[in-house]
Amino acid sequence: MAKKKTGELIAEWMAPYGEENGYELSRTEFVKEAGTWYLKVYVDRIENGEYGWMTSDDCEKISRWLSDRLDEEDPIKQNYVLEVSSPGLDRPLISDKDFARFKGSRIEIKLYEAMDGKKQLEGELTAYKDGIVTIKDDKGTEITLPKEKAAKINLAVVF
Repeated sequence: MAKKKTGELIAEWMAPYGEENGYELSRTEFVKEAGTWYLKVYVDRIENGEYGWMTSDDCEKISRWLSDRLDEEDPIKQNYVLEVSSPGLDRPLISDKDFARFKGSRIEIKLYEAMDGKKQLEGELTAYKDGIVTIKDDKGTEITLPKEKAAKINLAVVF
């Protein structure tokens, strides 16, 4: 089964399950690492309409439910390992919803090509509209670039 179809199927399943149990699907990946296929499912916890912390119990609960559903429907014919986890502190920002949710947060942007001699930018996400990302760096300079120029955009981990 194609990667996109697998992700769409899991999103379809997770929507009602997540709504009923307080979870929201962040993203899925179907990747081959060191000769083994992995179905990676990243999920957020929703508590009273707010995002909360995922626990290992949450991941286990979702993993058992999703494993049963995958066994029942059998959409993936090859062997794979199912992994369920939170998107992490340094989660990637992918969807419009991610950018809206994390506006005002510190992010890191890795570029395909250098911009003003830099291949990595960091600053506060101040805006995102129509595929254009705007950040304010530590010097207060506003930087705007099309999302497609970024190889990766992640939340910055600040201690």
